[in-house]
Amino acid sequence: MAEPVVALVMAAGIGTRFGGPVPKQVKELTGKAVVAVAVEAMAAGGCTDAVVVVKGGMHNHFRLALAASPIPVRFATGGASRQESVHHGLQLIKNHPQLCQARKVLIHDAVRPLVPAYVVEDVLAALDAGAVAVTPAVPVVDTIRQLDGETSTVIDRSTLRAVQTPQGFDREVITGCHERLHEEGGEVTDDVTCCQNYGYPVELVGGSRMALKITEPLDLDIAETLLKATAGAGHHSGRRVRRVLSGMDPRPSHRRRG
Repeated sequence: MAEPVVALVMAAGIGTRFGGPVPKQVKELTGKAVVAVAVEAMAAGGCTDAVVVVKGGMHNHFRLALAASPIPVRFATGGASRQESVHHGLQLIKNHPQLCQARKVLIHDAVRPLVPAYVVEDVLAALDAGAVAVTPAVPVVDTIRQLDGETSTVIDRSTLRAVQTPQGFDREVITGCHERLHEEGGEVTDDVTCCQNYGYPVELVGGSRMALKITEPLDLDIAETLLKATAGAGHHSGRRVRRVLSGMDPRPSHRRRG
């Protein structure tokens, strides 16, 4: 039996900024739930299995949304924070008779459904080359000012990168790091930082501006427009749109360690 490559898809957030009674992860995006599009993206990049972490009481919503998933999906119940939810998902993988055989796990936010397959592939390739913690990242394009009391100063944006998901890991390393973090009661803003806090290097690969995060209703409208432009504009028009997007978002030729 082939070694599994597991996508741990985080979908337990309550989405206070998005609003509404229905979680944004099951909102429709060109006829499919956001979480379904995200799982399909992970499958297209090389993941063989998915564990979707959902809020307690929401399992039936997500089972329905993922009924046509191209890869097997299992569910874990989230915790009080994203960090705790990741811990729960990793424990499910660790204790599952088949998924525990995975050496690689990718942790992905369901609200980044449009991540291109090549980004997923590049994260997996970095793991295959020996990295233990990998994240896609893109250059910061806005001018950034840092507040200092009533004044502010400009930060050199050439040294800044915006971090995205999926973040890829040696499964045993990230599981051990999250177990330690859970025991110690620490907090991190993302999962590669969890590894870095315990002495593991973080490798950066090129991300994509297509992998926008759906935080507010307008983001869902933008994502739908992008999907329709790339998939529904007809064969030749669709190729032109993809070329334009590729020109805006070139793949870097090297990786960086942090």
